[in-house]
Amino acid sequence: MVAECHDAPHQGALRRAARRHGWLLMSPMVPALLLILVTFVLPIGWLFGLSLFDADGHLTLDNYSRLLQPIYLLAFSQTFKISLIVTLVCVLIGYPFAYFMVHGNKVFAGIAMGLLLISLWTSLLVRTYAWLVLLQRRGLVNDLLLNLGIIDTPLTLVHNLTGTIIGMTHIMLPYIVLPLYASMKSIDPIYTQAAATFGASPSRAFRDVFLPLSLPGLAAGATLVFVLSLGFYVTPALLGGGKVQMLSMRIESDVSMYANWGAASSLGVVLLVATLLILLAVKKLSDLARRSK
Repeated sequence: MVAECHDAPHQGALRRAARRHGWLLMSPMVPALLLILVTFVLPIGWLFGLSLFDADGHLTLDNYSRLLQPIYLLAFSQTFKISLIVTLVCVLIGYPFAYFMVHGNKVFAGIAMGLLLISLWTSLLVRTYAWLVLLQRRGLVNDLLLNLGIIDTPLTLVHNLTGTIIGMTHIMLPYIVLPLYASMKSIDPIYTQAAATFGASPSRAFRDVFLPLSLPGLAAGATLVFVLSLGFYVTPALLGGGKVQMLSMRIESDVSMYANWGAASSLGVVLLVATLLILLAVKKLSDLARRSK
């Protein structure tokens, strides 16, 4: 009993020392945590607070019930439809592109990487206006198709859904190619060589060995493209010509035209929640896939 009484102060001192050590280890993280708090947590809290009040400052849920109106439902459906289409097109183009960069001729692969990085470093606004020039009725694309005799009249490629998807795909492509390239580059060629040794054809070795090993990079790139596409504004506004309405454009009109910060904030909150749910679903799916192996 006496020994326990003597040990109690000693154990208390050890716990206090452990707490001080823990705080000391966390101290380098304080500036980063403060930065996250100021630039991320507080603005989101302010956004959520605005969505709960009307123009007169009264607490209300009207800003959220307004989202059930047809104009907002159309913006939701178009936003998710365009984001999904852009993601699928980026996957179809980006996977072979990344595969070529890893396994193709080193010179051409280097040129492809250089073109990809130049595209990534070029201003989004410049690339969007470039597509506006290329896809217009008397643009380079229509002139080329007319001269080749493929079409008789110019195609309508801008100020519609088609132009929006083309422009967004070009801008989003690097965000799926780079994760895929990193994932494919880390795959040891000995795995496909072993599959070939055991009699697998090149297509079988790719399907059963290389493709599953590259899926983490594909999932990361596709998720990144989809999430970034949800918040696109400049490209749909210019290439859509007002005929394509995405959530970001509804937020801008609610603020600039109607000065309705509550409605715009509710749209931002819903879009944020949808993005978080998508990321959570992707994480759950990847965890299930990892456990099943």
